[in-house]
Amino acid sequence: MKSANVRITPFRQRVLDTFNQKSAAQNSKEIEQKLGEYDRITLYRTLKLFVSKGILHEIILPHDKKYALCKEACNDSGHHHEHFHFHCSDCEDTLCIESAVMPVNLDGFRIKKTELNVFGLCKNCQ
Repeated sequence: MKSANVRITPFRQRVLDTFNQKSAAQNSKEIEQKLGEYDRITLYRTLKLFVSKGILHEIILPHDKKYALCKEACNDSGHHHEHFHFHCSDCEDTLCIESAVMPVNLDGFRIKKTELNVFGLCKNCQ
């Protein structure tokens, strides 16, 4: 958090700890269950701050939104991800898969962000 110029508070540290304990992305309900006593507004503000500072990134799924730690050189000027997200349709884990994503070039368009979600069964659910 220090490198992102985010003041460290006990609550913010607890939120980060939930991500360090699980490699899969988490939605707000999962985070809420792990925190116990908390202020829901503070959680949503913390998640929004972490996304804006490049600490977390959002994964938009058809019926859910999850958050995962940024591993690349993300910061408050933008996210720089070159990976895709795998969502298991059985256990519902969502994982960041480090793999080169083919660049998309559309003549006459300026692409700022590309998101790739892949759905199927993970190694544990096959």
